[in-house]
Amino acid sequence: MTETPRRFDPVAVTEWHDIQALAKTGFGTLGEAVFIVAQVRDAAAGRVWLATTRPTAVADGKVSEAIQIALSAPGLAALGLDGKVLAQFGSEFRAGMTGDVSRSRRLGDIGTNDPALWRWGQGDAAPHLLVMLYAETASTLAALRHTTEMALAPGFTVLAAETSANFGGREPFGFADGIAQPIVDWAGKRKPGSDAAYTHLLASGEVLLGYPNEYNCLTDRPLLDAAVAPGLPRALDDPERADLGRNGSYLVYRRLAQDVRGFWAWAEAAAGNFEAAVALAEAIVGRGITGQPVAALGTRDIPGGLPHDLNDFSFVGDDFGQIVAVGAHIRRANPRNADLPRATTGWFDKLLATLGLSGTPLEDAVSSTRFHRLLRRGRPYGTLVEPATAATASAQEAGLNFIALQASLSRQFEFVQGAWLRNPKFAGLSGEADPLLGNRCPFAGAPTDGFTQPGADGERERYTLPQFVKVEAGGYFFLPGLRALQFIAGG
Repeated sequence: MTETPRRFDPVAVTEWHDIQALAKTGFGTLGEAVFIVAQVRDAAAGRVWLATTRPTAVADGKVSEAIQIALSAPGLAALGLDGKVLAQFGSEFRAGMTGDVSRSRRLGDIGTNDPALWRWGQGDAAPHLLVMLYAETASTLAALRHTTEMALAPGFTVLAAETSANFGGREPFGFADGIAQPIVDWAGKRKPGSDAAYTHLLASGEVLLGYPNEYNCLTDRPLLDAAVAPGLPRALDDPERADLGRNGSYLVYRRLAQDVRGFWAWAEAAAGNFEAAVALAEAIVGRGITGQPVAALGTRDIPGGLPHDLNDFSFVGDDFGQIVAVGAHIRRANPRNADLPRATTGWFDKLLATLGLSGTPLEDAVSSTRFHRLLRRGRPYGTLVEPATAATASAQEAGLNFIALQASLSRQFEFVQGAWLRNPKFAGLSGEADPLLGNRCPFAGAPTDGFTQPGADGERERYTLPQFVKVEAGGYFFLPGLRALQFIAGG
């Protein structure tokens, strides 16, 4: 996806009445959720449902229940959106998560992750609509789900209703989760590209279309003649055009099944006892099981990090993974680096680094993080089993409803998944894909099932990993602004 070259001064996000609340909150106070996936059966009835169903907006403030609505490219087409308008959406969105074999290979969706094995996601089970329901209590959610499914029935066929669970801030393997989210600069106070060192702050245009991104440009999105769509917001880069993308976001959904018993049984067998298994699991993740960073990394003053005691660190000074394994999950998902490979102390240091006259080739091996951040909004599902008993417990269904928002599927989700998580040569490694999410299938004939754990006195232990996480379903969706949703409802 290309970026419009015109550059802008920082722009504040103020149209909260038009933005679905998921962009601003994960609905943490609403502990119950279900995700309904459906196909369009009757376009006219489907448009009526869209026109009469109002998603919860950011401006609504604190609510006791919420509904969010997202649509896939086939869903937009089935509802009658003009083909010329649809053609202006990102090519990755239009092709879909399962659009071609090459994309599946880059995302790691091969072997047991092959979309042909998914419960829904392609072919006759291609998703059109994703309805995300949230509520304070299970009974309230049950009533909301019943009402929603009854209202959907005239226009849609439900493919799945993906349940969730509340694990109190932990994910199914037992680790604290949701710690290292980017802090979005909604107020437009920061000029993108001005950070010499890593920051947790992120331009709003990396999440919402229609606003300047980390290149200080606008990501391409559908623009229409304002006379045809007078109800839509005007484009920031062309006030004579209506901006269908503004206040919207691309949403990635993946249903990930986690083999909790297999993970802890393998760790105990590989390490020798449960205490050592915890240490090995923490090395694989890159954090302590309670979320604490590795103490030997030290702390740094990193703008925007909350909570500070869990996020004020980077991997500068640990280039070769002597403290945190280079292949650890959190290091791949967020390398915590900036445009310059290491923090600089003055203009001369910055000039040397900019000209490539300082640092090492290894420090430049991983692309700058700020161009590839995701805003995660996922929820676990199933039953939480404590790590201490997981290895011998009966198998329980558990996993993650992975949900992420971004303005560019290719530059954000697909880059992170393909270049960092899936890549067995990440940051100079060999034969090591992500130790948690890796599918263990060979990559260009080379193995991907290795993991190297840092040890005392520079010693390292090499392990061979089975697969712990399997993709069961997924799709790409567009989470539109409320005015854009009404335009879509008009066909």
